[in-house]
Amino acid sequence: MACLDAGSPQGRRRHWLTLGLLAFWGPGLVVMLADTDVGSLITAAQSGAQFGYRMILPQIVLMPILYVVQEITVRLGIVTGKGHGALIRERFGRNWALLSALTLFATSVGALLTEFTGVAGVGELVGLPPGLTVPVAAAFLIGVAFSGSYRRAERIGIALGLAELVFVPAMILAHPSLHAIGSGLGQLPLHNGNYLLLLAANVGAVIMPWMIFYQQGAVIDKGLTRAQVRSERRDTALGAVLTQLIMIVAVVAFAATVGLSGHGVALTNVGQLSAALRPFIGALGSKLLLGVAMLGAGMVAALVASLAGAWGIAEVFGWAHTLNTGLTRRSAKFYATYALAHILGAVIVLTTPDMIGLVIDVEVMNALLLPIVLGFLLALEARALPADWRMRGTRKYVTWSLCLVVIAFGLYMVPTTLGLT
Repeated sequence: MACLDAGSPQGRRRHWLTLGLLAFWGPGLVVMLADTDVGSLITAAQSGAQFGYRMILPQIVLMPILYVVQEITVRLGIVTGKGHGALIRERFGRNWALLSALTLFATSVGALLTEFTGVAGVGELVGLPPGLTVPVAAAFLIGVAFSGSYRRAERIGIALGLAELVFVPAMILAHPSLHAIGSGLGQLPLHNGNYLLLLAANVGAVIMPWMIFYQQGAVIDKGLTRAQVRSERRDTALGAVLTQLIMIVAVVAFAATVGLSGHGVALTNVGQLSAALRPFIGALGSKLLLGVAMLGAGMVAALVASLAGAWGIAEVFGWAHTLNTGLTRRSAKFYATYALAHILGAVIVLTTPDMIGLVIDVEVMNALLLPIVLGFLLALEARALPADWRMRGTRKYVTWSLCLVVIAFGLYMVPTTLGLT
């Protein structure tokens, strides 16, 4: 087939279609790719290793939960033109805004700890010490934000996040059985306490507090208008499907390998994941495929979480906050907050001997903060939007029910993770 001439009507249509996709696909896609972070991939791997293909159906069910929550942020950001922290301050007062800012900063730094721990693990796979890899990662992420362009930061984030797709070759090399996958889809051992705990971990990893702040701020920084709400919804839906497909691929890869060789394998860090896959896809394959996927997951999540934290705190205190002007006197506090989060996260990771315990503490903290974060989100949807932009009827009750499910499973994790049950 001959190539389309750029000057022909078909070529011009193709050119404008490409520009349109680049213009509208971004905030929803990058935040969803960040949702599949290091902790989420480790959870998916553990799910496949312990329970085979029985965790695939829950991953499918989680797709609409991801979408409905983040779709609210799209409407809030585009219709009001204000970030999440600014709306909380406007609607509920300064004290509640300060609470949300503290919540956001804690979860953002917590996310950075998880992601930097993953970056350190990837470095150790190839013999690089954390003292080198973590500072380099932090410096790179600070440089991305200081480049003076939201679109550049967004495209870098998407490129990093798409590296997670290298899990697909790992799954193919594992030679999963289609018959076994089909059987696993119909098996949900809800009577098993360990299965319920992993199910709660998967549900609790769906909604991160910083995701809400990020996407609402990103649609504003990108300059999207009400006419583009539908396009951004498609972007968010695509991201929700893609991120859960990555989780499913990780579940299948470990179910078809480690899951067949017996349960009880410890998979709590990057090194253990690589060692578990080594007998099945080789030493080089396990290091390369797992390293690239985990590095991409950690870096995009670190970028999104830290930007969300800086945006949210700047909104609460009324500071200028945009990536499109670069560092100026007006935006200095915003950029300082962003950089400080990375420096603080890197220092904590490099000075903490028990990094696995650190990651578990972060997961518990996120679970405890979910009721606050989702409560604010639903309240703002009901109060800050014009009546014709609010949810109503069946859609409203379904969304509220899904949010309550996320809160319940997140809180279910806490006592078990802390060893109280």
